[in-house]
Amino acid sequence: MENESKRHRILLVEDEESLIDMIRFNLELEGYDVTTAEDGRVALELSEKARFDLCILDIMLPKVDGITVCKTLRLRNQRIPILFLSAKSTGNDRVEGLRAGGDDYLTKPFNLEELLLRVKNLLRLTRLPEPSQTKIRVYEFGGNRVDFENFQIFNLHGEEKNLSKKETSLLKFLIENEGNVVSREEILDTVWGYDVYPTTRTIDNYILSFRKHFEQDSKNPKYFHSVRGVGYKFINSLP
Repeated sequence: MENESKRHRILLVEDEESLIDMIRFNLELEGYDVTTAEDGRVALELSEKARFDLCILDIMLPKVDGITVCKTLRLRNQRIPILFLSAKSTGNDRVEGLRAGGDDYLTKPFNLEELLLRVKNLLRLTRLPEPSQTKIRVYEFGGNRVDFENFQIFNLHGEEKNLSKKETSLLKFLIENEGNVVSREEILDTVWGYDVYPTTRTIDNYILSFRKHFEQDSKNPKYFHSVRGVGYKFINSLP
């Protein structure tokens, strides 16, 4: 139930000041935390510095247009749901927006109630699965032993080490999803949450650390794999 109590963060990208104020006011009345940008360049900068649960994106924007913003977000592997707003109402425009990676499309002028309902539905449909509640206290693989309760590892090199709470959380998340690729977005939401937004390099450094701790040959990992452009995967390889 903890996730449901968090205020959803919405990035509103629109260059009409009166429309920004109206949309933001009504979204905030619904309990959302709203950040605004009046051009595409600022929107992309904000998306690198903070995490958002949904983006409301005008297509015709100064500096960087909405279609380009959407494509860039998707290239960055961001799963944020995107609701396009546009004064263009032709079928071709709608197809272009959806083809660029948009999840929904609303034509101006729009009904405010419909906008709020579409926002609510997108957030509901794209909600991440709840983190596993399985209590793994001790886990062993390839001569390594992880004690999650005491934040300790005993590795195949005969070393005993203490892990930080963040290292332990990431390690547990990877192990609980053994055999599956977990995206950077899932890791950020589950392990780091909403208050801190680490870079991809930060996660890479954690993975490199795990390889040094647990792998026989850290340059040829058996257990901790990076999947280029997607995320990471833990495989409990048998000897």
